[in-house]
Amino acid sequence: MSTGQVSTGQAGTGQAGTGTAASSQPAATGAEAPPAIVTTGLTKRFRGGQLAVVDLGMVVPRGSVYGFLGPNGSGKTTTIRMLLGLAYPTRGSHLLLGVPMPAGAVQVLPRVGSLVEGPAFYPQLSGWDNLARVDAADRTADPRTAGERISAALDRVGLLAARKKHYRAYSLGMKQRLAIAASLLRPRELIILDEPTNGLDPQGTREVRGLIREIATDGITVLVSSHLLAEVEQICTQVGVMRTGRLVFQGSLEELRARGAARIRVQTTEEARAAEVLGKLGLADVRTANGEASAALGDQLPQRICRELVYADVPVAGLDTPRPSLEELFVGLTGEGFDVDG
Repeated sequence: MSTGQVSTGQAGTGQAGTGTAASSQPAATGAEAPPAIVTTGLTKRFRGGQLAVVDLGMVVPRGSVYGFLGPNGSGKTTTIRMLLGLAYPTRGSHLLLGVPMPAGAVQVLPRVGSLVEGPAFYPQLSGWDNLARVDAADRTADPRTAGERISAALDRVGLLAARKKHYRAYSLGMKQRLAIAASLLRPRELIILDEPTNGLDPQGTREVRGLIREIATDGITVLVSSHLLAEVEQICTQVGVMRTGRLVFQGSLEELRARGAARIRVQTTEEARAAEVLGKLGLADVRTANGEASAALGDQLPQRICRELVYADVPVAGLDTPRPSLEELFVGLTGEGFDVDG
């Protein structure tokens, strides 16, 4: 079983912890703010020569919910660990909130909250006591106001009423929410969540997704790694798609959908004749199957195609111009299927 980390500061410790020092300069805001994350040629090669991440060029805009999507084993967690300074890249560089890493870790990580590879807390302690330990590890936090911070964080994730319950008695959804609460003990500009709904039942999944949407409404940038298409469609504004360690797409969901070329699909009892008309009109990739003829639409107008079919005495029972679904687009990008549920 992998161990979790809520790393908001002293990166690389493997413990739940918070920052070791406050940021020495104010956070950039408004139009002048740099992207939340920028990577340039980021690469990780493990012993034995295995390349886990290759020449990653990621840009996460401020205020976005960035879906970092890819099949399991595509390099998402390795990337996140490098972003937070928990693993060192073989080559390349990256910035968090405009600050070079890992040199600027002490300066920037107090402004970043994270959940990596699942939550890790003391099972015999209550939710409150676990957060108290996380808060006490932050040398910049005023112990006199610890109670206020913990109460606010628990209330934010809906666990204030369960604050005295032992962690071992928490459901999986509650455990994930407690981990997110730990990342919110201090004001954050960036939250990084690695598979935050992994293993949750539908109710827990809805709770965590709702919490992510709520966090984003405060202007906090959120990076969510996931292998679930539903995650991306429901909560993300930007998306990056990984395939075997490489970023094969980056942009908005609208830009991703626009990559899918529309096809024209004709339902007819004369599919061979319909295909002949489509071919004569110059359409590419003409196919016939099960009472349908289809082709890549290109820049042709559907109404013109319909008119030509009618002029050729092809019986048209139906005509539409579907675009590939997100699932089809992701399969095309990665060569693998994605889970669409969750």
